[in-house]
Amino acid sequence: MLDRLTSMKVFIKVVETSSFAAAAQHLALSPQMVAKHVEALERHIGSRLLHRTTRRQSLTEIGRLYCEQCHLVLKAVERADSLAAETLGEPRGTLAVSVPVTFGRIVFPSFLHDFRNKFPEVRLRVSLTDHLVHPTMDSYEAVIRIGEPGPDLMVVSRPLTVYSLTICAAPAYLEKFRAPDSPEELVRHQCLVYENPTRSVPTAWQFVRKSCVRSVVVPQAVTSNDWSFLLALALSGQGILLGFEDALMPEIASGRLARILPQWAIPARPMHLLYNAGPVMTPKLRAFVTEIQHAFPP
Repeated sequence: MLDRLTSMKVFIKVVETSSFAAAAQHLALSPQMVAKHVEALERHIGSRLLHRTTRRQSLTEIGRLYCEQCHLVLKAVERADSLAAETLGEPRGTLAVSVPVTFGRIVFPSFLHDFRNKFPEVRLRVSLTDHLVHPTMDSYEAVIRIGEPGPDLMVVSRPLTVYSLTICAAPAYLEKFRAPDSPEELVRHQCLVYENPTRSVPTAWQFVRKSCVRSVVVPQAVTSNDWSFLLALALSGQGILLGFEDALMPEIASGRLARILPQWAIPARPMHLLYNAGPVMTPKLRAFVTEIQHAFPP
């Protein structure tokens, strides 16, 4: 009994070449064997697939429809084989990841260095954006986001290290404008405010000391959707900046910026890894999920 998938492959080649002899040459079969495969399919479906002449073969109407379905069947088999090999094998292939801009520039490169050394067959396509990204609808396999994930995302969510914040200004600015002694005094200062693309409400900076909580809507001397630009303004003495602690600590340690309101804590923001596990989790995604949680534990 002839294998039906093989017969479908032979049939498609006959259609492509319009000849049993040409198909036989491409497939390294005899013309008689090619004919047997086509005849086996015709017996199975109970209808002619080809109009046969001495010079060429042409499709019947049933043959045309059957040929289209053969293409789909063989592609599905190829995808299934590929998925099985990928699932059972070593992490490999391209992994699409989306991360927040500042986190991606400051912290993520070090993680990627270690990850790529450990999994050299995984190629990463990394997008840096602060816009809301859906792990599946936007064609990303893993997404790192700051803030609480929405309940309607319908994806797997894993907490990561919190996104710690600090507030500072350049010594030149503090020489010109006395450092604030309380959060409320920020209303009299030049504040450099990151413009969150996902929010349209006035920016409020929050502060906590023991059980006391303060929320101050700060005056926006300059707003920008580029935090690196705001950092450059702060370093040149143009205002007070609130931002990612890991990015600001080197500047504070060097003396180029000075922390202000040190007696007040700034609530850290939650950070999550989002991904769609699906019915089968590929090795490349499984490796990334494991390593990112290990590198940035909650």
